[in-house]
Amino acid sequence: MDKQINYVELPARDLALNKRFFAQVFGWQFEDFGQEYTAFSNAGVKGGFFRADFTSRPQTGAALIVLYANELEQTLADVEQAGGTIEQPIFEFPGGRRFHFLDPCGNEWAVWSEPKVKE
Repeated sequence: MDKQINYVELPARDLALNKRFFAQVFGWQFEDFGQEYTAFSNAGVKGGFFRADFTSRPQTGAALIVLYANELEQTLADVEQAGGTIEQPIFEFPGGRRFHFLDPCGNEWAVWSEPKVKE
């Protein structure tokens, strides 16, 4: 496919802080390009963080990046333990369940998973 989303870029006040957070919680890998930019991989789509004093939030018109995790509750706990802030706790939606969080630099993300199987 020659026309697809290929790369995303987000701001980060502290590149080192966000690198530690996403490596710890999601297993992302990073490659620095100078002191103002770091690229990430092993995230499903490639992208990067650029040094900036603003944040990416849907409330201000930014796109919401939604990550996937098999173990939603464990991922929420991992986010909190690594220094993220839960913006919306786990809730159900027609396609599954998700929660929203702020990374240590204040960008909003979501994590989703399939619906819980009812016994």
